[in-house]
Amino acid sequence: MNYHTYYSKADRPVETCVVGTGGFGQSFLAQAQHVPLMNARIAVDLTAESAASGLRAAGVEPRNIQVCTSPSEAKAAWDRGGYIAASDLAVVAELPVDIVVEATGQPIAAARHALIAIETGKHLALVTKELDSVVGPGLKALAADQGKIVTTVDGDQPSLLIGLATWAEVMGFDIVAAGKSSEYDFVFDPSLRQVSSNGRVAGDINLTPYWDLERHAVSDILSARHAAIADFPQRAVPDLCELLVVANATGLQPDRLDLHAPLARINEVPTIFSERQSGGILAGARRLDVFHCLRKPDEVSFAGGVFVVIRCNDARSWDMLAQKGHIVSRTGETAMAYLPRHLLGLEAATSILDAAVHRVSGYGGDYQPRYDLIAVATEDLPAGTLLTMGGHHHTIPGVTAEFRPAGPLTDEAPAPFYLAADCRLVTSIRKGDEIRMGQLERLGDSPLLSLRRNQDERFFGS
Repeated sequence: MNYHTYYSKADRPVETCVVGTGGFGQSFLAQAQHVPLMNARIAVDLTAESAASGLRAAGVEPRNIQVCTSPSEAKAAWDRGGYIAASDLAVVAELPVDIVVEATGQPIAAARHALIAIETGKHLALVTKELDSVVGPGLKALAADQGKIVTTVDGDQPSLLIGLATWAEVMGFDIVAAGKSSEYDFVFDPSLRQVSSNGRVAGDINLTPYWDLERHAVSDILSARHAAIADFPQRAVPDLCELLVVANATGLQPDRLDLHAPLARINEVPTIFSERQSGGILAGARRLDVFHCLRKPDEVSFAGGVFVVIRCNDARSWDMLAQKGHIVSRTGETAMAYLPRHLLGLEAATSILDAAVHRVSGYGGDYQPRYDLIAVATEDLPAGTLLTMGGHHHTIPGVTAEFRPAGPLTDEAPAPFYLAADCRLVTSIRKGDEIRMGQLERLGDSPLLSLRRNQDERFFGS
């Protein structure tokens, strides 16, 4: 994208409403105050005061913020040119906003907000991947019926990876693998013989014998590293959730239903994520995965960035590029192109302007339910267990997630992870078993379930 084209096609700033002012929403609100083609005057959160706090943290003068509890109050504040804080999207839904940025991270609340946005003629920037993993393709189709756009958002890894993978395809590259690094690095300090990750430190770990791949078998090195850090979690539901969105948008597929998620140094990525006949770990090409960035304290991070591994079909070109510092596998058969960043809300404006100005969605034109992210028990769960979702990563104790081919919801179908969240089990579940829809209490008139039924009818005719 030539970013100057935004200026040539936009005749006024894009009016934006942000729902959810923590994390991504907060960083977006702060950056949006500096984007020439954007106004972000409305914030919605669980309470109007927390929404107002988000606006103040973004640099808005407190005297310019009005807490609004009714549509009439919101209309009056809008007409005065003020900033609006509310506890319900319905309070501000009739204002002349171009696009709603949904960033709550709560799938049921996000489903309601998405419906309000679409029903009131707004575009939707969907940050809440938990909702996206259950009904994203259906939401995009529902909005298209109204001539509106639903888009994923730059700054988050799914959008950045979709963009990088489709760039590679446009360039004619043969994609072997695509993926991202996990949110937190594994940092090994050989002088202290310790590993740290996400604020946790473990001592008496020596990764030195497994530090360099050299000519060793990749599987042997990865197994040794995995065993050395066995006390650390090595798979995360958010990683699977994000890559599921990419799979549904691009047709790339997981090599394992729970991903390989190896511990890898940056220069090893194109070697590890190559096919087995080339010494890698993949059973085939066009595969999706995540790696945990392994580095020493003085080495650069991958910073939660995204990558594609492509075939080096022109050996002379890639030999030249390797000399210029590009990362090529040890066999010379594959190479990595990558973006070592994801800046969350600080770079979301590109996607929002694409949707509102150019009517372009970051999902592309073939977003469909190819896979579901389903819930699998990691321990025996008795009947009556409430599958409470919580924590920074929106996980469920005793439950993990895996990919499955998508299909319509029946009582026997595996339950989507974020549809099962906060539901109660009506039967017991054994460790290792999928949780099925018929084993959950009825969801009643949940807007999330309603959207999923609509998606199933659109794509599966049932």
